[in-house]
Amino acid sequence: MTEGVTGTEGATGGRAAQLKHTGLRPGWTTGACATAATTAAYTALLTGEFPDPVTITLPKGQTPSFALATEDLTAGDRAMAGVVKDAGDDPDVTHAALIRATVRLLPPGAGVVFRAGPGVGTVTRPGLPLDVGEPAINPVPRQLMRSHVAEVAARHGGTGDVEITVSVDNGAEIARSTWNPRLGILGGLSILGTTGIVVPYSCSAWIDSIRRGVDVARAAGRTHVAGCTGSTSERTVLATYDLPEDALLDMGDFAGAVLKYIRRHPVDRLTLCGGFAKLSKLAAGHLDLHSARSQVDKTFLSQLALTAGADAPLAEQVATANTGLEALRLCQSRGVPLGDEVARRARDEALAVLRGAPVEVDVICIDRAGTVVGRSDPA
Repeated sequence: MTEGVTGTEGATGGRAAQLKHTGLRPGWTTGACATAATTAAYTALLTGEFPDPVTITLPKGQTPSFALATEDLTAGDRAMAGVVKDAGDDPDVTHAALIRATVRLLPPGAGVVFRAGPGVGTVTRPGLPLDVGEPAINPVPRQLMRSHVAEVAARHGGTGDVEITVSVDNGAEIARSTWNPRLGILGGLSILGTTGIVVPYSCSAWIDSIRRGVDVARAAGRTHVAGCTGSTSERTVLATYDLPEDALLDMGDFAGAVLKYIRRHPVDRLTLCGGFAKLSKLAAGHLDLHSARSQVDKTFLSQLALTAGADAPLAEQVATANTGLEALRLCQSRGVPLGDEVARRARDEALAVLRGAPVEVDVICIDRAGTVVGRSDPA
């Protein structure tokens, strides 16, 4: 890898400035690494040469370059390239994993087909953003790989019809240290990432960056700030409210850190925006939303579903759902506004932490695509 995250230089506030302030080195997701390997392998199929390093374009425009750790062009209709994942300063279990992509030519019109190779899991239970039986390659990495395949095809005269098999060396062993087995993702890891960038995780550094973000917003005269759990929720907030960059706080999993600091340093209004599952944890009273320290409580969700109008059979389905997302979908299919109820409860928990500080709070719950699935009124 030869290039770092761009776009943070000179930033005075907002998410980019928070990342720069931590002093931690960001890294690359498994999805970005798989895309780089796919790009190199398909290029070699069409030209006979592997680009090394191989450069890709991430969803926000960054253009990192990756060195190839392995390559193979001995078969006539397929090529393999591999990239070693660099997670930066994040204690990611997939750091230093070798991620391979084998690209095989398909007949014209076949499109792009994804396969799970050794070390990549297969979805066996509902409730995830992929259908049962699909390889655990998430939607954003799939789209990233498709777009790069199309670019390579256009550049070198290919059709863009390929089979992409992603594998991770020792992925099955690494996956035992993740939540994949509990979620019904069996046989290996998931290929993940919405931005392509791994934001480094450090409790003290990130909480300090949240405090700095609040200070910058207040110094700039901002009266409305938003705590976002990630880049997707940040985009949702920007589409909902006309907020400047320095009013955006990268809350991550640290909802408590945002609320406690704003309690001591109030602003007129605070919006909290994040994934439905994460904010259901806040609704249940958890202030640290990280998966290692709090879990989605489906029994609690079933109680909220009853409050929102679910009947007893539906509430029982929610209680036994595989994931929070599945619980939400069950309620959506029956017209039960579980998302709104989670948002209201999360707002009430936030107000309890604020302890009467003069701050108006509203909460927005989203799904993985950034669609709003629940909102509270300001209070």
